[in-house]
Amino acid sequence: MAADDRTNSSANLAIGSGSRLSRIGVRATLLFGVLVSLFPFYWLVVLASGTTQDIYRYPPKLLPGPHLLDNMGRVLDTVDFFGSLFNTVVVAVLGTVLVLFFDSLAAFAFAKYEFPAKKFLFGMLLVTYMIPAQLSLVPQFVTMAEFGWAGSLKALIIPSAANAFGIFWMRQYAQNSLPDELLDAGRIDGAGFFRLYWTVALPLFRPALAFLGIFTFIGLWNDYIWPLVVMIDPDKVTLQVALANLNVLYNTDYSLVMAGALMSVIPLILVFLIGARHFLRDLAAGAMKM
Repeated sequence: MAADDRTNSSANLAIGSGSRLSRIGVRATLLFGVLVSLFPFYWLVVLASGTTQDIYRYPPKLLPGPHLLDNMGRVLDTVDFFGSLFNTVVVAVLGTVLVLFFDSLAAFAFAKYEFPAKKFLFGMLLVTYMIPAQLSLVPQFVTMAEFGWAGSLKALIIPSAANAFGIFWMRQYAQNSLPDELLDAGRIDGAGFFRLYWTVALPLFRPALAFLGIFTFIGLWNDYIWPLVVMIDPDKVTLQVALANLNVLYNTDYSLVMAGALMSVIPLILVFLIGARHFLRDLAAGAMKM
């Protein structure tokens, strides 16, 4: 018996040591991944806080320099940063809100309701998702010009009010996370389509909406080609188009370009941190309920 106890103790110690090493390995791998992911942002700060000569230096400088505020001030003097920032915020916020509403509404209908040509319409929706966006630039610009919206922020907001990816993503989530029993109970209480959508579906959609909101906001914030084409008024351009002028006017002053890029990415980091927190919290709450 004593020999068996010693054998079991040795086996438990070996298992405990193996699991401890496994946890250490997982944490080390995650830490390495975090450092690799954060390094481009750190390097952006280093480049934005130096001079163009520092960028070309070999070996390169690995620590931030003293010129960050000076470079940011020159960005503000060169382009209408706050005006283009306001335009970008309006487009990104309103476009994201519209996408969340229309995409979740359409996904709710596709996931939980039967109607004529449902599969055909959803298939056509997926086909539009496979078409490159560049092919629609010319017809979309002609449409905006006929509406009289060319050069207006409406030309950036209205066409982005819904997209195929968001509908597909929300439909897949709705099929797995929204029980039919909840909808049946709501119908027994006399709830119609919009009441079921608003009071039953949306609370369960919050994790998926958080991800879609982050994804859409970042896409609208970083969009460059369509605002460059349709915003014919140079005083109403978005941030990415305005910052592109830094690369044209100062072909060799890359520290100025990097400072503008840093100023444009700070709001995105804040939005991601806020949205990711809600996404993880709602996702964890859903897992606990399951």
